[in-house]
Amino acid sequence: MTLINELNKKSAGKSPEEIIKLAYEKFGSKLCFSSSMGVEDQVITHVICSVNPKIKIFTLDTGRLFPEAYDLIDRTSVKYKITIDIAFPSSKEVEKMVHEKGINLFYDSVENRKECCEIRKVKSLTKKLKNFDAWISGIRKEQSDYRSKINVFEWDEKNGLVKVNPLIDWTEQQVYTYVEKNNIPVNPLHFKGYKSIGCQPCTRAIEKDEDFRAGRWWWESGHKECGLHIMENIKLKK
Repeated sequence: MTLINELNKKSAGKSPEEIIKLAYEKFGSKLCFSSSMGVEDQVITHVICSVNPKIKIFTLDTGRLFPEAYDLIDRTSVKYKITIDIAFPSSKEVEKMVHEKGINLFYDSVENRKECCEIRKVKSLTKKLKNFDAWISGIRKEQSDYRSKINVFEWDEKNGLVKVNPLIDWTEQQVYTYVEKNNIPVNPLHFKGYKSIGCQPCTRAIEKDEDFRAGRWWWESGHKECGLHIMENIKLKK
């Protein structure tokens, strides 16, 4: 039985608290949490601080976030008395990209948008994960077709480590019920129609009948992923 299969078997029917405890028992200080500061990730931050505050928490600052996101980083740090590490993209790569293609290059083509995501987000994540053997994310199955195929534990082929998804089977209602019950700070934009929050120029509020991620890169068609969680980079380890 592979490590991934073994962990998925042990995590079956377990709560997020129990899943994170299981992950820490296996990976110890080599386990980290990459937070987008979205509502799901705020739930995970609360769980981590309740279960084991030694787990490293970091977030990615692309340089194009909403002001509310920066405020939330501060409010979360104060509430839980933790230091959230902030990863920044390469200033040289950002400067070169903007100089060659413009400050809002992502509106011009899908290729440009993917390049911007790669430089501002994906490379920053990849660099941070090099120091760990496993990372936690807040993705859920109902967020997209891509994510509906993901298990609690996965092998992240691109980054070469285990990925842990404690909320993968949770519904949106479960998330917000947990938030209210535990008085967890969240981005106020979530209550203004922003289901999924990314960079400010690339995110809009959605209507009630729209897909969960319709507000991300709304001028594009097709799947709505930046490259951090895309299914092609996640495979079960044989």
